[in-house]
Amino acid sequence: MNISGKRMYALLEKLNFVRLSTFEGEKKAAEILADEIREIGVEPVFESFKAPRYEIKVAKLEVTEPFYKEYEVTGYGFSGNDAADGIEAEFAYVEALEPIDLADVRGKIILLTAGIRQGDFKKLIEAGVVGVIAPSGNFRDTKETWDLDKRMLRAKHIADGRLPSVCMRMTDAMEMVVAKPEKVKITLSQYEGEADSQNIIAEIPGTEHPDEVIVYTAHYDSVVFSRGMFDNATGTATILELLRYYKANPPKRTVRFIWCGSEERGLLGSKAYLAAHEDEIDKIKLCINIDMTGPIFGRDNAVVTGAESICHIIEFLYKEIGYPMNVIQDIYSSDCIPFADKGIPAVNFMRRAAQGASQIHCRYDVIDILSAESMERTARFVALFSDRVLNAKHFPIEKQMPANIVEKINKYLGKKPQ
Repeated sequence: MNISGKRMYALLEKLNFVRLSTFEGEKKAAEILADEIREIGVEPVFESFKAPRYEIKVAKLEVTEPFYKEYEVTGYGFSGNDAADGIEAEFAYVEALEPIDLADVRGKIILLTAGIRQGDFKKLIEAGVVGVIAPSGNFRDTKETWDLDKRMLRAKHIADGRLPSVCMRMTDAMEMVVAKPEKVKITLSQYEGEADSQNIIAEIPGTEHPDEVIVYTAHYDSVVFSRGMFDNATGTATILELLRYYKANPPKRTVRFIWCGSEERGLLGSKAYLAAHEDEIDKIKLCINIDMTGPIFGRDNAVVTGAESICHIIEFLYKEIGYPMNVIQDIYSSDCIPFADKGIPAVNFMRRAAQGASQIHCRYDVIDILSAESMERTARFVALFSDRVLNAKHFPIEKQMPANIVEKINKYLGKKPQ
């Protein structure tokens, strides 16, 4: 089997930079991938879509009474411009968002104990809050070792309205609580709009059943500050290697590879793909998603978002060849979710890092904790599983979604009960 971890690792080295949705890093990565696909002998297809983009112009938090102090903060993207000229108000520390905690916050700027979750703004707006401060990181963080989060609110967060919101270091937040300020001021000005992101698509037609399609997905964008080597340059490299393998070994069924943009903004690439290809959904029999492989310390896993029988297929295969891994039936927060929401079973292959062996969504998601050998092992198992499915006389996976998985998908996507 011509699967090369060295080639995969070489692609990681080419993608070793921040690839933030809609910005130049993501576009540069897309061009690199397109060149790699062409070298294999397949012409890539670019499909652009709009993704949210914000740029903070001013973000400031000041204690104004009974003393003065300015704290370093970042603004929440899409929390609005109501504080562009500054909002000064009484300060309150709020431990939770229960009615008893919100009984006396009208007209105040509040400090939360955690980030802003879906539904929080509705409670805060109804309680009369005028501004929000949220902590970031932990008490051990310093400016030299940790980047202050740059957080973006998604549509589901602001469905009931917006409040000027900033993020500060946990150490500073703790200091504020102890100091008991009476008044604080938030100044927040930002650009809120959208810009182009893109999916890259490559396909090998099936030799016997071209209308039966297996889709491979992996996102190639990263978050701010992060080079995203583990999450998810590894998955990006894995499906490129599988494209190369199937170019040399055409399968009976069609394989379609989708490098998804803007996954970190809310699975936007996979959602955009399905919205643009509604007429092809019936042909897609399975989604194989690769999100995070390659850590030196860790263990391979498969998360099946579909019928439990798929778990048994994978379990039989790994036991047959003596390949240690874990398999569970569950959802997985990645580009497989929109496919599963359309009734398409998904298998998510990844290698979970051992505790202390990796960090994602930060400056420490680096190439050093990954190995070519580890990536190759996982890719070989995915190819072996794929071969069995793609070349079966009768497609072995039923296209149906169990009720327990549907319920989890709906909850994850924030769908209201019917």
